[in-house]
Amino acid sequence: MATPSESSDSPSNQKPESRDASILIDTVDVLQNGSGTNVVRRKLTGFVGFSNLPIQWHRKSIQSGFNFNVMVVGESGLGKSTLVSTLFNMPLYPPRSEKRPSAEIPKTVAIQSISADLEERGVKLRLTVVDTPGFGDFVNNEDAWRPIVENIEQRFDAYLEAENKANRANIVDNRIHAVIYFIAPTGHSLKPLDIEVMTKLHNKVNLIPVIAKSDILTDEEIVAFKARIRADLDHHKINLFETPRYEVDSDETMEEKTTIISKIPFAIVGATSEVTTPDGRVVRGRKYPWGVVEVDNEDHCDFLKLRAMLVKNYMEELKEYTNEVLYENYRSAKLMAMGVSQDQSVFKEVNPALKQEEERALHQAKLLKMEAEMRMVFQQKVAEKEQRLKQSEDELFARHREMKESLDKQRRDLEAKKAQIESGRIYMSTEEKSRKKGFSLRS
Repeated sequence: MATPSESSDSPSNQKPESRDASILIDTVDVLQNGSGTNVVRRKLTGFVGFSNLPIQWHRKSIQSGFNFNVMVVGESGLGKSTLVSTLFNMPLYPPRSEKRPSAEIPKTVAIQSISADLEERGVKLRLTVVDTPGFGDFVNNEDAWRPIVENIEQRFDAYLEAENKANRANIVDNRIHAVIYFIAPTGHSLKPLDIEVMTKLHNKVNLIPVIAKSDILTDEEIVAFKARIRADLDHHKINLFETPRYEVDSDETMEEKTTIISKIPFAIVGATSEVTTPDGRVVRGRKYPWGVVEVDNEDHCDFLKLRAMLVKNYMEELKEYTNEVLYENYRSAKLMAMGVSQDQSVFKEVNPALKQEEERALHQAKLLKMEAEMRMVFQQKVAEKEQRLKQSEDELFARHREMKESLDKQRRDLEAKKAQIESGRIYMSTEEKSRKKGFSLRS
């Protein structure tokens, strides 16, 4: 067992590079970003360990594996299945059986999905290729884009439904992360069908156009054809996937990104078989009477640049842009169409000081409101008490008046009786006096 002094987390055992990498700046600075949030940068006095986060993420990713879903769209005969097999250096499509002349011809664009589990240097990848056989093969291709767009939206809907479930632990990401659109090597410009389909797709998927079977064109024709295609895309405001730029990118990486962007649309040649060049090398390519076209030679085609964008360098960026931009836009539009709204202010970055001041102001307003309500209740109770007291006073006055009137009546009655009695006494005394002073005839 290792002692604490021998632990790998001990600062004394760390390499100087790790300690130097952990130092951000020599002084404490308070910066303010565009949203008004104060960012405090401090010097670390020792090794902490969060610089190993990329290693932790790498270990977790290797354990869980990756998935990638790509859709290929183009007319039949442009080499879609060949290019996909060339990209991943293995045959993904099963052998095709020849159709009988009497076989029924499909009337709409079909959607076929092929999945394969790949492994390279211990990294596992679940690859799903969505093919669109029948696209552009009909006399009337007016609605050829509809099954493709519906399939992409159905995958968005399935992911949205899975997110809304109670258990989201095993969500399967079947969303399309990239669409390789095959352009026929006509050498002129984009067809109306190409423009219509790419206009319908560019806001829903990462669109990557390629010129199929570019070996039938000369170098001058390819340059002119690319220029006309880019002009058509700019004119119709069709957005394509662009490689992201990071501050940590080296000059070589930036130069490679610039080169990849300049090659769009990619002029590609697909081939899974190996051929021998005149100088004796065995390469993947196509052999013609005039020479050999090498797939992995940048002087012959743009296959390596396409693979660098799609697989080698920016596969995670394709998935991230699909999840954070394309899917979020579709999800927001879908929920708003269903009548679901939300307060966008919850997504804004907030300055803690301003937030505290706002909370204090809200608290003061709440206290003032409670005080006003209590004052109103107190006044209402006082008014009710005053009304009851006034009513009691009125009742007392009424009883007092009644009692006074009753007493006055009794006093008057007594006075009347007293007067009556006194008048009776006077009459009786007068009669007695007259009897005493007078005489009687009988005597």
